[in-house]
Amino acid sequence: MSLAPLLTAAPAIPLHAFAAVAAFVLGLVQFAAPKGTLPHRTIGWIWVVLMVVVAASSFWIHQSRLIGPFSPIHVLSIFTLVVLPLAVWRAHAHRVADHRLMMIFIFAGALVVAGLFTLLPGRIMHRVVFGA
Repeated sequence: MSLAPLLTAAPAIPLHAFAAVAAFVLGLVQFAAPKGTLPHRTIGWIWVVLMVVVAASSFWIHQSRLIGPFSPIHVLSIFTLVVLPLAVWRAHAHRVADHRLMMIFIFAGALVVAGLFTLLPGRIMHRVVFGA
C-alpha cells in the first residue's frame, strides 16, 4: 500500500479521496452511535459537508470518460447533491424514517458502491491499495 499514486495525482483526486474516506468513517460512526443527540447532529453536519466535497470534487475528475468528460458515476454525484439537502430537511421536519432511508442510500451508493469501483484495476485507488 502506497499513497504515492494518490498524492501525485491532480489536486481534485486526493481531495475527493480523503473526503470520501473521512465521510465513510464518520458514516460508520453515525450508524453505530445514538440518534437524535447533539453529537449525532454535529457529526451529521460534518458528514454532509464532506459529502458535498466528495460529490462536487468528482466533477473535476475525468479518468473514465464515457459521456464527454463524464462517466455514469457522475450521476451519483448529482444524486448526492440533490438528495443531501432533502435528507437534512427531512430530519429538520422530524421525518426520521425518510431521513434515515435517504442517508443510507447516499452512504451505500456514493461511498460504498462508488468506492468499490475505485478499486478496479487501472484506477488510482487500486494502485494505492494493491500496488502497481
